[in-house]
Amino acid sequence: MAKDTAEWWMLAIPTFLGSKTLAEEPRLAILSLVFAFISLAFASWALSPGGFAWKNLRDRRGPTSIPGTRGLPVLGSLFSLSRGLPHRALADIARRRPETRDLMAFSLGSTPVVVSSDPQVAREILTFPHFADRPIKASARSLMFGRAMGFAPNGTYWRLLRRIASSHLFSPRRICAHQPSRAVNCGNMIRGIAAEQLRTGSVRLRDHLQLASLNNIMGSVFGKTYDPVNDAVVLSELNEMVREGFEILGAFNWSDHLPWLDYFYDPFRIKQRCDRLVPRVRRFVLAVIDEHRKKAERNLREGVDEDGDFVDVLLSLEGDEKLQEDDMVAVLWEMIFRGTDTTALLTEWAMAELILHPQVQRKLRAELDGAGPLSDSDLARLPYLQAVVKEALRIHPPGPLLSWARLSTSDVTLSNGMAVPAGTTAMINMWAITHDPAVWENPDMFDPERFLGEGKEVDVRGSDLRLAPFGAGRRVCPGKNLGMVTVARWVAELVRSFEWAEDSACKINLREVLKLSCEMKHPLHALVAKRDVIGG
Repeated sequence: MAKDTAEWWMLAIPTFLGSKTLAEEPRLAILSLVFAFISLAFASWALSPGGFAWKNLRDRRGPTSIPGTRGLPVLGSLFSLSRGLPHRALADIARRRPETRDLMAFSLGSTPVVVSSDPQVAREILTFPHFADRPIKASARSLMFGRAMGFAPNGTYWRLLRRIASSHLFSPRRICAHQPSRAVNCGNMIRGIAAEQLRTGSVRLRDHLQLASLNNIMGSVFGKTYDPVNDAVVLSELNEMVREGFEILGAFNWSDHLPWLDYFYDPFRIKQRCDRLVPRVRRFVLAVIDEHRKKAERNLREGVDEDGDFVDVLLSLEGDEKLQEDDMVAVLWEMIFRGTDTTALLTEWAMAELILHPQVQRKLRAELDGAGPLSDSDLARLPYLQAVVKEALRIHPPGPLLSWARLSTSDVTLSNGMAVPAGTTAMINMWAITHDPAVWENPDMFDPERFLGEGKEVDVRGSDLRLAPFGAGRRVCPGKNLGMVTVARWVAELVRSFEWAEDSACKINLREVLKLSCEMKHPLHALVAKRDVIGG
């Protein structure tokens, strides 16, 4: 219908103006064509429930059409979703318009997008093989992530990376093998917190969590850790690279959705910053790879046989599995990048809630004090600790829109009769699901008790889409088990080692800011009192 409207205008223009007038006034002819184009664009927008990117009836390819929100002509919902908290804005639409809860179409410039706030539809999107790809942002491509596991297209190369990571970095055996080093990093964090409390009278927890997180991932991937005093220069460089990468990848780049804008509008200077960051990353990672090559040669000469880290595993690959150097850099950089923030930010959210709910903190401490020394397997058997971690994941999912969306590689018809066309970006609003009163009782209340009794069986690792902060299906986060073990360990040791209270000079503010992960807009400051008796 939109096309017919535009053709009517094009045919009507010579009738209104006269063919002779058009021939004598070429500028008028050009203006007439521009007017016809604008008419077409406006008609396409007005007649498409999902906005301009859903023109030509893209939303009606199945038995049931996809409801949507139009946004603005050409821009779609760019203005409303590029600012603030898009997961809350989309959840608000789903609440006001229940027909959009299953699936809602909208446009981000020329990008057609669907978002689901329903667990059943979310399961279909996350587990269907035709949603196994991810749309890659310009910044991700520039930062080399196109050849890393997070953004590599589904295929032989991606399956190779997945198999290597699952077998040599995130397998239960490897997680268990690195338990002593994680315990050392956690002990160093506890001592650093106690020292800061003595020195300044309060604690900014995020700094300690991020250092421990960085050392955890550097130990398992690169076989090395950093001391904040002796390695201050290297640590500062590494932290700066990781923070800059997060800022770049988390920035909402309009040019991803309006490609023509890239020629004259780049408010975050994405390309310029990527061009500066990538050589620094390559130098750092290649230096580590070179160290490992030399160590392997030395061990071979001396007949030394020792367990290797993830870099050694990559260097040992042969034949079809052997990675090119640039691919190794991309894979290792992604491991550092993805492994250093999520666990730290989730632990910060959990501790903020425990301070605001002292009765929960006391109950958790009683469970921990009665448990004695704790291994990772012991932590998994503490029901209240696991309930606290799950509730923190529910009320503050680190990736409220599951961070990185999916891309449909062919037309997919869902069980509700709605068809998602090929080339559509698909999002899951996990925040909307975990705050839906139809799914959770009193969803805005921090209440770990919901995960005791029958709620104990809720699995956060992808099988129960009421709470799937790590995703599900082929693209489920491969580090989910390591993440759960790490957060449980940190929360347990922080609560067992200290009494936590709110700092009256810097009160807890639970306002969010969405970057690559959803984090506290105002980092947590607290008062801690070292406990004389520590169970274990």
